[in-house]
Amino acid sequence: MTRIDFYTEAGSSADDKLDLACRIAQKAWRRSLKVVIFAGDAALLTQASDRLWSTPATGFVPHCRASDALATETPIVLAARGEATVHDQVLINLDDAHPPDFARFERLAEIVSTDENDRVRARERFRFYRERGYEITTHRMSEAADG
Repeated sequence: MTRIDFYTEAGSSADDKLDLACRIAQKAWRRSLKVVIFAGDAALLTQASDRLWSTPATGFVPHCRASDALATETPIVLAARGEATVHDQVLINLDDAHPPDFARFERLAEIVSTDENDRVRARERFRFYRERGYEITTHRMSEAADG
């Protein structure tokens, strides 16, 4: 069954969520895991791509769009709703709704900002997963920063 991690208090903006998503993707890549970053918003995926090209500051994290011919060989794939993905290890959701086919992934990362509208939508996703019997772990990013 898919392991689901909610990363809460990730900051107050979509920008903060994007930074955390890129850090999670980079960490997974360093562990030789295959990652899909999912968002319904194509502009958000473009921003994620831009960040991954400069993360870390002295390098980049190899990635491409799901529609790219090299997607099967690339460790991090950016996918929008309706795009087929080839990886099934780690899924990072940047969308407001639960991602389609999330259950085929080993892990799902949900990132929640401190914005109240984002938190409301995240609670709906949390309930959706919990009602289906998924085990959910919550990581409070404000505590991680303090400790």
